[in-house]
Amino acid sequence: MHVIAVPFVPEIRLYTAHPGSGLRRLTEAEGDADPLPPYWAYPWAGGLVLARYFLDRSETVTGRRVLDLGAGSGLVGIAAMKAGASEVIAAEIDRNGVVAIGLNAEENGVSITAIGSDLTFGPPPSVDIVAVGDLFYESQLAERVMAFLDRCLDAGIDVLIGDPGRAYLPRSRLRQLAECRVPDFGVGRDTDMRPSAVFVLER
Repeated sequence: MHVIAVPFVPEIRLYTAHPGSGLRRLTEAEGDADPLPPYWAYPWAGGLVLARYFLDRSETVTGRRVLDLGAGSGLVGIAAMKAGASEVIAAEIDRNGVVAIGLNAEENGVSITAIGSDLTFGPPPSVDIVAVGDLFYESQLAERVMAFLDRCLDAGIDVLIGDPGRAYLPRSRLRQLAECRVPDFGVGRDTDMRPSAVFVLER
């Protein structure tokens, strides 16, 4: 692992995978029958555009409590704290991701509460905003996330989604706030930029 300035969000530095980092061997060595891919070790398009949005429009999160759902590396939560959020909870089910969130938060001089459990099965925590970066790439996951986000809306919590247009994005329920071209998952070359947008979830 090495620390780099994040493409498109250079204000933030993250521990990031590279070809020789051996992350696949790390997950296999843990003995899980079906180890999770190290998704947390790479910036995703939805997280990049959401982080950029928070940094450019700090009034969105200033003084507010934020849940970074499916936090991965903690990029979105770190951006929220840098933009003035009063508190960030980062929920990530991969235990290696939880460790990475702590390292990345320290690297960027912010404090984040990392939770290593799946919050989508329960009630929303006491927050003002839920930030969802790129969680609509798989059908069952998207269904579970949407049920949780509806509970968040019922509780009066704002929901912002960053996504490049994955297959299960609930387009009919979204109002676009911003769009820009960013690198996608595992890619850092300018030639592989793609449109990604920030949306607010509505009823």
